[in-house]
Amino acid sequence: MFLSLIFVVFLFAVIQGFVRVVVFFWEWLSGGDCLARERVEQAESALDHSESVLARELAQAESRRGLSRLFARWRASNEAVDEYLDHLHIGWYQVIIIFFLGSMAGLLIEEVWMLATSGLTQSRPGLVWGPFSPLYGFGAVFLTILSFFLRRKNAKGWQVFLASAVVGGALEQLAGWSMSTLFDAESWTYLHLPDHISQWVAWRFLLIWGLLGLVWCRAVTPRLLYQIGMPTTRRQAVFVTLVALYLVADVTMTLVCFDRKTERDAGIPPANAFEEWVDTNYSDEFIAGRFQNLKIGENRDKFDEHGNLLPKEWEKKPEEKDAGERGEPEEQGAGEKTEMGE
Repeated sequence: MFLSLIFVVFLFAVIQGFVRVVVFFWEWLSGGDCLARERVEQAESALDHSESVLARELAQAESRRGLSRLFARWRASNEAVDEYLDHLHIGWYQVIIIFFLGSMAGLLIEEVWMLATSGLTQSRPGLVWGPFSPLYGFGAVFLTILSFFLRRKNAKGWQVFLASAVVGGALEQLAGWSMSTLFDAESWTYLHLPDHISQWVAWRFLLIWGLLGLVWCRAVTPRLLYQIGMPTTRRQAVFVTLVALYLVADVTMTLVCFDRKTERDAGIPPANAFEEWVDTNYSDEFIAGRFQNLKIGENRDKFDEHGNLLPKEWEKKPEEKDAGERGEPEEQGAGEKTEMGE
C-alpha cells in the first residue's frame, strides 16, 4: 500500500514536471523575432477582441451570486473563445499541430481501449518512428476543419453528427482499401460484424464517428484552436516546419518499409544499397514487432459467407488439410469451434 502511494505521488510529479516543461517551451517559442507585421497584427487583433469580450462578460458575471456566478464565468470564457475564432484563419500551422497531437492522442486512446475491452497490450502505431497513428491524425484534422466550417454555418447538432459520420466512414474506407490494395495488409476488419457495410466500415462505428465529431465540434475544437492560436514569431514557424518535415519523412519511410515487405514476400531482392539498408534495419521481424495488430498476406483473416472466421492453414487439423487438398468440404465442427472461439 505504501509503495503504491509512493508510485502514485511519483507519477503525479512526473506528469506535473512534463506539463511545466511543455508550458515553458511553448512560452519560449512565443519569444524571439516576430513574423511579418501583417500576420502579427492579425493575431494580436483577434486576441484583443477576445480579451475585450472576456472582460465585459466577467464584469457582468460579478453581479451574480452562487452557482449563477460560476456559470456566468464559464459562459464568459466561451464567449471569449468564440470571439477569437471569429477572427481566426486556419492554415498549415494549426493543421500540423492538430495532426501531431491527434496522432498521439488517438493511438493512446486506442491502446487503452483495447486493454480495457479485450485485455490486449499490443504495439499499435501506424508509423515506423514515434508513437503516431496517422489515421487518427487525419481524422483530427478533418474533423477540426469540418467543425470550423460548420460553426461558421451555424450548423445544428444532427448536421454535425451526420457530417462527422460520413467523414469518419470515408476515412476508414480509404485507409483500409489503400492498405489492402497497395500492401496486401490490414489492421482491422469488420466482416465478422453483423452490421458491417464493407470490410472496413460498420454502422456501429459510424455512430461512434458521429458522436466523436459532435463532441469534437462542440467541446474540443474551440478550446484547441484557441490554445494553438496563430503564429507570431519565427521560432513558432520554424518549430512547426521541423515537425512537418519529420512527419513527412516518417510517413515516407513507413511506405518504403511496407513496399519492401511486399517485395520480400514476393521474392524480389533489393535493387540498390538503400533497399538493402531497409531490409537490414526494417526486417520482417521489425515489422511484426512494431505493428503487432497488422496482418499481411496469408496472415490476413478470412471469413466464410456467414461472417465466421476461418482457421489459418497452420491451425487446421491434418485431416482438414487433406480434405481441402482433395476438394472435400471441411467438417462443420471446425466453423462452429471458430465461432465459439470468437
